[in-house]
Amino acid sequence: MSRRLATVLTAGTFALLTALGVAAPAQAAVSRDQKLSVLSSWTQTSAASYNAWNAGRLNKAAWSAYAFDWSTDYCSSSPDNPLGFNFSLSCHRHDFGYRNHKAMGIFPANKSRLDSAFYEDLKRVCATYNVVVRPACYSLAWTYYEAVSIFGSVAAVKQTDIDRAARIKADAERRAAARS
Repeated sequence: MSRRLATVLTAGTFALLTALGVAAPAQAAVSRDQKLSVLSSWTQTSAASYNAWNAGRLNKAAWSAYAFDWSTDYCSSSPDNPLGFNFSLSCHRHDFGYRNHKAMGIFPANKSRLDSAFYEDLKRVCATYNVVVRPACYSLAWTYYEAVSIFGSVAAVKQTDIDRAARIKADAERRAAARS
């Protein structure tokens, strides 16, 4: 093999191994600071934070050294898919944030941010729906946010809140059909 080809192959292999090493989480013992850093980055309000958390959720084995609590009851006793709006993954990330921040003993200082991240996640879900029904989704997102913000659980969402959003959705759909 020529020296130039060997150099190119060695450099390419080194670059690949370096990229994999940087992209993969540590498998050795994880320090508290490392765990806090990942936990914080996965529970911010941005879509990038949500996407990083979701990638971790889909590949939990790669993050096993961090001993995260991935358990969830989704939206507790409130509907996971109220009026067909899929809030289940937003609720899952919210559970992840609450459970892991509590386990680390840093929950009170982070509750407000966790609730805000939940609301941003819900609004991103709503943005994927048709503009006609989006106001009903946003109404429910606000209701779910208020429930966790005030009571610490979406279990506080009442059927009357869902009925109100259903009326908003039905009225919007009627108006849209009348314009067609």
